[in-house]
Amino acid sequence: MTPRAPAIRLVTFGIGDAWYAAEIEYVERVLRHEGVHPVPNMPPWMEGVLEHQGRIVPVIDLRRRFGLVEGDGRAPTSGGGRLLLLSLGADVVAAAVDRVVDVRAVAEGEIASPPRLVRGVAGEFLKGMVRRDDVMVLVLDIPRLLTPDEHLALDGCVPPPAAAVVAAAGSLDDA
Repeated sequence: MTPRAPAIRLVTFGIGDAWYAAEIEYVERVLRHEGVHPVPNMPPWMEGVLEHQGRIVPVIDLRRRFGLVEGDGRAPTSGGGRLLLLSLGADVVAAAVDRVVDVRAVAEGEIASPPRLVRGVAGEFLKGMVRRDDVMVLVLDIPRLLTPDEHLALDGCVPPPAAAVVAAAGSLDDA
């Protein structure tokens, strides 16, 4: 009996006509795309923040992050959409996508490395590619979605947790 190749479970989602996937170990939850509040001075690919279970979570517009914008520079709206809550080490971010398709297991050997031409700046977020029926799915390297500098920049844009703000306000009253 031949041992099976290890399987990787992928959450497949769409942005426009393209299909992407993230390893399920990084996907904490899928939410409806609602409750996002804009915050001034954020990078153009940041949509804003949302509150989820007591946490303030930055929202990345993956369409803008990947440079998939229309001629006027605005990201097209697809109506509705979903947010993938992604764990990036100690941080959690939400990624705005058009739709979530499914979760599937694929053999690790089925994921091919991106071609050389895609490995530069355009491929900085890519882990590989996998064919699914007649569609090519781009598998994202979720830990590389944000650079260390971008993590620091987001820390400056996202307000502190509400409990810390309330505690700070209480100590000002005592002064």
